[in-house]
Amino acid sequence: MTKRVLLHVGTPKTGTSYLQDVLFRNRRLLLAHGLHYPADRFDAHFLAALDLMRLPWGGLETEAVGAWDRLAGEVRRARGTSIISHEILATASRSQVARALASLGHEDGTEVHVILSVRDLVRQIPAEWQENVKHRSVISYQRFLEEIRDPLRESRLSSWFWGVQEVPDILDRWGGDLPPDRVHLVTVPPPGGPPQLLWERFSRAFGLEGIELDLEAERVNPSLGVPETALVRRINLAANRVIDPPDYRPLVRELLAHQTLSQRTASPRLALPPDVHPWAQEVAASWRAEVEKRGYDVVGDLDDLAGPAPLADWADPDRPNNKQVAGAAVDAIRALLLETARLRGVEGRLSAELRDTQLALERSYLRPTYRWREKLVRRLQDGSTGRRALKAYRVLRGRSSRSA
Repeated sequence: MTKRVLLHVGTPKTGTSYLQDVLFRNRRLLLAHGLHYPADRFDAHFLAALDLMRLPWGGLETEAVGAWDRLAGEVRRARGTSIISHEILATASRSQVARALASLGHEDGTEVHVILSVRDLVRQIPAEWQENVKHRSVISYQRFLEEIRDPLRESRLSSWFWGVQEVPDILDRWGGDLPPDRVHLVTVPPPGGPPQLLWERFSRAFGLEGIELDLEAERVNPSLGVPETALVRRINLAANRVIDPPDYRPLVRELLAHQTLSQRTASPRLALPPDVHPWAQEVAASWRAEVEKRGYDVVGDLDDLAGPAPLADWADPDRPNNKQVAGAAVDAIRALLLETARLRGVEGRLSAELRDTQLALERSYLRPTYRWREKLVRRLQDGSTGRRALKAYRVLRGRSSRSA
């Protein structure tokens, strides 16, 4: 049987969180069909990607040390087809790509396929700005647009953006050493299409067709509207200096952004400014021409890269409707109050358990038999004969406990 590795390297905001959730939850079923998704925790491939690229990530990089080699080792030991998926792999350098492919057995006969899921820039640009905001950024939307359109791309922000979004460059770095038929491009359908269409394309690219998978989403990366994103940015401006990254992620990104503010579906949608559309479509057209010239396998339609038309009622997130922002803030405060009440309840229960334990311990100290046993043990420990007797007693006591 030929060993195969399906290496999904991005891009962000193309349904990757949903795909990875389905693969992780169904990994046992997939294994029964000859598909190996090596992960003992949901973020295993994320940690491996951090390790491969030595990326700083709010302290998580220390937890990631050695994660790539462990993942690659599992893949080399597996039979059949293995799947690796994480979107930040898109920004790997050529030397990091070479190391990754070699560690997966590319030079030893393993058939490596690279899969890249892509979405039009019209939707990707605002989505990337929002992701930056959800990761503590305070940059305005206007400044973000200026930086990514700078031809020099010298800023850290623009370097990261194009590292994970410039389709021909990603394919060149990851697929430059592979035949074109082993490089697969999955396009994200335009808005308004059948909701299951993207999953059908993923299924075809990963060979999942015909497998009855549980497709119920448990982990997603939902989008926010204009006032909600503006609110999170204002929270960052006010709180970044006083809240540490380990606290920011569960409280701001998860509780407020993902669990609370994403539920406000009536807000204006974050979108590309109409005057930036021609530039984005020009870039997309050049990408399409390059992909067609290289002859990669396309799962979907390259027309999808053009993107939707400009919004007639575009809302500027740098100048949001303050009434809408206030409404979002009230929802955020409510969520924080509920979480505070929940944590106070947990704290109360733990305090009660601690008090009960302390009282029980104090009562045991007050018993005369405890003081007598303590004195006897000290005497036994003073001599070699006593220590041997004490050891024998503990062995016998352990056996009787196991047989009880």
